[in-house]
Amino acid sequence: MSTLASILTYDTGRRRLWIAGQRCHHGATGALMAGAAAVGLAVTRARRGGAVAVAAAAATGSVLMAHDWKDRAVWFQRGWQAD
Repeated sequence: MSTLASILTYDTGRRRLWIAGQRCHHGATGALMAGAAAVGLAVTRARRGGAVAVAAAAATGSVLMAHDWKDRAVWFQRGWQAD
């Protein structure tokens, strides 16, 4: 088994991704993206291109969180989460 295969696991039937044994939820990913975008907006000067890219990341993160809102209680739970 390659190192990458031992780090990433994808269940095609359920369409779920695990990274190093931790389930990767849309909402958790979105929360991290939106948080990083907020930091980026605070750091970025008013450069047009930079601000647009950061705003797009914030919007994408928000959409991911909204899509997975029903599972928000388990976004950051440790482990494989078979459900």
